[in-house]
Amino acid sequence: MKSLTRIYVAILLVTTASLQAADVKTNWEKQCLKCHGADGKGQTKMGRQSGVKDYTDPKVQEEMKDDKAMTIMKEGIVENGKKKMDPYKDKLTDEEMKALIAHMRSFKK
Repeated sequence: MKSLTRIYVAILLVTTASLQAADVKTNWEKQCLKCHGADGKGQTKMGRQSGVKDYTDPKVQEEMKDDKAMTIMKEGIVENGKKKMDPYKDKLTDEEMKALIAHMRSFKK
């Protein structure tokens, strides 16, 4: 019986991890891809126009702290009266934002 329970728990954990990975991918594609690109380099038309950072650059990764990234995602970015990034506090949960930050970290070379 214990073995069967362990198997069920393992299946549940793998399924949950797969669903979370799918959610991160979906959220990245829906909320971030347009500017940050699939590779995190920001070399999209919108990314170049708004001056997004290259998330593959270790220096950019080092300078961007998780709490700052979370604040940016929640509040967005406005510079000189111009909106550069929409806030996502009403579109994503804190857990989804944390998962996106972890995904952003995965671009570091």
